[in-house]
Amino acid sequence: MAVDTTTAAPSHPEGGDGGGEAVRPLLSGAPAEEEEEELDIRYAPYARRDAYGPMGRGPLSSAQVARLVLAGVVLLPLRLIAGMLLVVAYYLVCRVCTLFAGGVGEGRPRLQGLKREAVLRAGRVLSRAMLFVFGFYWIPVSDRSFPNAEDVPKDHSEELERPGAIVSNHVSYVDILYHMSASSPSFVAKNSVSKLPLIGLISKCLGCIFVQRESRCSDSKGVSGAVTERLHEVSQDENSSMMLLFPEGTTTNGDYLLPFKTGAFLARAPLQPVILRYPYRRFSPAWDSMDGARHVFLLLCQFANYMEVVRLPVYYPSEQEKQDPTVYASNVRKLLATEGNLVLSNLGLAEKRVYHAALNGLLCQS
Repeated sequence: MAVDTTTAAPSHPEGGDGGGEAVRPLLSGAPAEEEEEELDIRYAPYARRDAYGPMGRGPLSSAQVARLVLAGVVLLPLRLIAGMLLVVAYYLVCRVCTLFAGGVGEGRPRLQGLKREAVLRAGRVLSRAMLFVFGFYWIPVSDRSFPNAEDVPKDHSEELERPGAIVSNHVSYVDILYHMSASSPSFVAKNSVSKLPLIGLISKCLGCIFVQRESRCSDSKGVSGAVTERLHEVSQDENSSMMLLFPEGTTTNGDYLLPFKTGAFLARAPLQPVILRYPYRRFSPAWDSMDGARHVFLLLCQFANYMEVVRLPVYYPSEQEKQDPTVYASNVRKLLATEGNLVLSNLGLAEKRVYHAALNGLLCQS
């Protein structure tokens, strides 16, 4: 584990959700001639270092342009069609399984028995198929154990509480596809997602929590409250799917770990830590400083993409961590950084937006 000493201090204590005025190293008012290299150093967790350069707009050689054009004509359409067919296939599975099922209008169909199993199995299989379509042909997964793992008696370990959520570093939208292929978890989504064609019903069948993030109504439980309630439910009901949580709140270039928000840790439930890495040769699948359409285009135009997964043992919080979610979040964050060889950074979403704005300004001037 390393600590990034070049980044600025966070606007709130590590792991917190923030409660006062944010004091952040914004670049508003910074001179327009500030060099791109200085920006990359200051905002290192979001800097792209692949062949396509900042925001995917870097200069390309003639060979790279020719390769990209060929892939755009041949590979891209095939992958788009195959991906759409997989989404439609999963939608049809969900549609059939929710026929005559209650709770669809409420946002969470009450699926039991074979119907629930069909939705979960289809989700895992089709998500893995989608990853294959995207060029992730082989995904090595390693399980790591700690030196004191054998000190836990087997008869006692069976009585331990079930983990309520998967906690992972966040690098790309591809993260969700992997976790769906591995464990079919539920996750937090904007309320508008539930109304999307095809995706809306799929997300409901997965048991997603839909939140109105901008709502300030008194009857709104908020994201943290909804997550805590669901984690308690998962720990008590083995038929409930684990949640997938990204405590960083945004994506990085995969080499850094941002401060964790405490929402995933308020329930005091055990967690399943998972580390994702994306080795690359030309294009990095990390969704750090690039618009979505350009990123999807370049990802699908790359014949082979790579992902590595490290699954750590279930993390059971100590009494101190149960009493203090900030300590719990900090300790899990340090564990992920150590085991994943990630650099701890104090930057957050606000700095990411500033970095994007500064890059756009530089690119427009060039």
